[in-house]
Amino acid sequence: DYTQQSRAFISMSLSQLTDRTVLVVGGGLVGLSAAVFLAQQGVRTVLVEKHLGSSKHPRAIGYTSRSMEAFRATGLAEQIPQAPVGFRLRRAKVESLEGKWENESDWTQKKPAAGQQEPQEKGASKPGQGQPGQGQGRRLYSPYTGAAIAQDKLEPLLRKKAIELGVDARLGLELISLEQDGSSVSARVRERKEGAEEYTIKAEYAIAADGHKSGVREGLKIGRTGRGLMRVLRSVLFRAPLDKYLESGVHQFNIENPDGFQAFLTTYNDGRWVLMFGDDTERDEATLTALIKKCIGKEDVPVEIITTGRWELSALIADTFQSGRIFLAGDAAHTLPPNRGGYGANTGIDDAHNIAWKLASVLSGKSRPELLATYDSERRPIALLRHQQIFARPDYAEQAKGDHAKAAGDGQIFDDESMEFGQLYRAAVANVQDSIGEDAEKLPSAARPEQWSGQIGTRAQHLPLKSKPSFSKTVTSEKPSTLDLFLDEWVLLFEDDRWASLAESAAHKNKVPLRGVNVTKDVELEDLEEFRKAFGWTSTRAATLVRPDGYIAWRSKDLTNDLILSEILAKVSFSTAN
Repeated sequence: DYTQQSRAFISMSLSQLTDRTVLVVGGGLVGLSAAVFLAQQGVRTVLVEKHLGSSKHPRAIGYTSRSMEAFRATGLAEQIPQAPVGFRLRRAKVESLEGKWENESDWTQKKPAAGQQEPQEKGASKPGQGQPGQGQGRRLYSPYTGAAIAQDKLEPLLRKKAIELGVDARLGLELISLEQDGSSVSARVRERKEGAEEYTIKAEYAIAADGHKSGVREGLKIGRTGRGLMRVLRSVLFRAPLDKYLESGVHQFNIENPDGFQAFLTTYNDGRWVLMFGDDTERDEATLTALIKKCIGKEDVPVEIITTGRWELSALIADTFQSGRIFLAGDAAHTLPPNRGGYGANTGIDDAHNIAWKLASVLSGKSRPELLATYDSERRPIALLRHQQIFARPDYAEQAKGDHAKAAGDGQIFDDESMEFGQLYRAAVANVQDSIGEDAEKLPSAARPEQWSGQIGTRAQHLPLKSKPSFSKTVTSEKPSTLDLFLDEWVLLFEDDRWASLAESAAHKNKVPLRGVNVTKDVELEDLEEFRKAFGWTSTRAATLVRPDGYIAWRSKDLTNDLILSEILAKVSFSTAN
């Protein structure tokens, strides 16, 4: 019983919570993910959430392969149903599910060069006339295909894992205020029941994952920029036997009825559907039922209304993701409208993954607090890029016109694989001199994995292994991957054994755990040449330094000495020994 367990902690000595503790405000997808990632790395974590459970009206449903990779070390990825191979989210314009299907629109639709015609929309396929799936190459980029599970089904899995890992999850607590000084943060909270008394929770740092109307962000007076509020929508969540309309592979429907009625219909793939209206009009149950059946195109369909919702459709990025000891994550940091790239919840999960290892390193005494400043310099540019990508694509083309074009960004489009697996942390490149001589300013903001070759600031690529490494801490033994090498420690990859002693010396000098991995001896690669190409190695004397979150921190094309490697490790880890 999460509620009883949470209340049991209230009587404990609050002063005991300050030392090496992180407070997470918000128990939604991002807050729970942050709590899990922190606890997995041994960080004492307190989570406060005003609700006792998940919302009856889930928002997110699609989770990218990259999010599944982040969950891999915790064992959660194997508990989440994966999407079919080749699955892509398809959207069609229809009069109704039973009526005429007019055309299908792409998410990643390239803008034509000057003088060329706009790409034509494809004809949509009704059930029984499906087109073959695309995106088959995605399995080459990750052990996972992504997941399609409703938010209210994923959150309980995260909540359970957090409790198992020792997170002090306090549900039903309302945050009154959050203050900070030079050594800690102090949160005033109370239970959401009549007569409840306020009390204080103290911690060294706090992560604010309290949603797009973040009280923490507002209290810190952090402004936001971007496209802004576009409109307010209403929705109805309902259950109906409509699976036959999904047989062609289309899961999203722009309803455009001949009488002028328009709406958006999609499914949670569990018998539940959501109908979105483009206005802020409240409708009674009889009206909602009639409109649902109008979108279906049949009257003799049983419909069970579950609940309704009201949503603000907006796109805003916080001016900073850090204020002293407090970090913004998820919608508190970046509010992005629903989109087929999965830039909402997945961007927040990636935020949590990024800040968690940094907080763990600082709280364990390995890294100086300056490391935490790289959270904003790495994650905020990603949020801005995703804001730009949303309005460069057809789904939101209308919202990017006119006065809002500048806020929306330019029209350059990166495909899904580039955005998911190939984003660049340019700040990480600026932190060190790339010994291979890459000009960081000329690198793209994102690129497909095969277009990268081990550049600093990019994700260390997934390549299959013949077996799970004996030293890997990953919970799963299925689909062994190079990703299993990068879970919660620094790793130096090499072929020449002389790097091993250099790694040992650098780790000793900096008091930072650094595992040396000879890729020809310590792991069983399926294809060594493919690995060399992926990491940009042109000789057997090359080496690559990878961060605990699986991003490349440094690389060398030739053997160096222990002084240089020690200096590099000190710089990228912000070692307290220097």
